[in-house]
Amino acid sequence: MFRIVVVIPIMALARADQIEGHFRYAAIVFALAAFSDFLDGWLARRTTGGTVLGSFLDTTADKILVTGTLLALVSVDRVSIWPAAIIIFREFAVMALRGVVAQGGGLIRPSTWGKIKAFSQFLAIFLAFVRLADPWGPWYLDQWAMLFAVLATIGSAWGYMTAFWHTVRSEPTEVHR
Repeated sequence: MFRIVVVIPIMALARADQIEGHFRYAAIVFALAAFSDFLDGWLARRTTGGTVLGSFLDTTADKILVTGTLLALVSVDRVSIWPAAIIIFREFAVMALRGVVAQGGGLIRPSTWGKIKAFSQFLAIFLAFVRLADPWGPWYLDQWAMLFAVLATIGSAWGYMTAFWHTVRSEPTEVHR
C-alpha cells in the first residue's frame, strides 16, 4: 500500500524544480518505496508464505510505482520514452497474463528474472533521480542502468510468456454460477 500512496509525491517532487534538491528528495522517497517491496516479500515468506491477494496487490503496487515514476521522469527528460514504453508495456502484458492464469485457477509466482527485472528497474530509476554530473561515454550511468533494466524486462517477459503460453492458448472454460 505504501508504494501506491507515495507515487503521487514522487511524481510531484520530480516536477518541483522550484524546490532545491527536488530530485534528491524524490530519490529518497522512491528508495523507501522500493525497499518496502523487498520488505513485503521478505515478511510474506517469513510468515504466511503469501496469499493470492497479497501476491496480486504486491505486483500491482510495483507496477503503479514504476509506471508513475517513469512517466514523471520522462516528463522531465531524465528517461527516454522508449525504455519507459517497453517497461510499461511489459508490465501490462504480464499483468494480463497473470489475470488469464488466475482465471484458470493458477498463480504466477515471481521468477528469478522477475526479481532481477524489479531490482534493475528500481536501481535505474533511482540513478535517474541522482544523475551523476558526467556521462560514461555516450550516456550517463543511469541510462546504462536503464538499458540493463530494459534487457531484464524483456528477458522476464519472455520467460513468463513462454512458461505460461499454454494457458493463453487453451480453450476457455465456461463458469456456471
